[in-house]
Amino acid sequence: MGDGSGTGSKVDFSALAVLHKWPSLANQRRPDRDSYQVSEGTLDQCITAFMDKPATTRHLYEIHTAPQPPLVTDVLSPEHVAELSRLREFL
Repeated sequence: MGDGSGTGSKVDFSALAVLHKWPSLANQRRPDRDSYQVSEGTLDQCITAFMDKPATTRHLYEIHTAPQPPLVTDVLSPEHVAELSRLREFL
């Protein structure tokens, strides 16, 4: 799909992905609990769903997908998702 122009790497935003949410207490992740699936679709759809969440709760979410080295890991942190969202705008 996109060619990631500035990086020389490609990211397949149509790859399958799953948006997960961590259980929380007082807006903090509960590391003693497992994350759970919120939605499933393409990487593009999961990034959009993530970015639609309030900024104050995004730290509770992560995206699971097949790795696409070097830009996409199997579990994308909130910071990583935000970077990929910006990358999409240039493709």
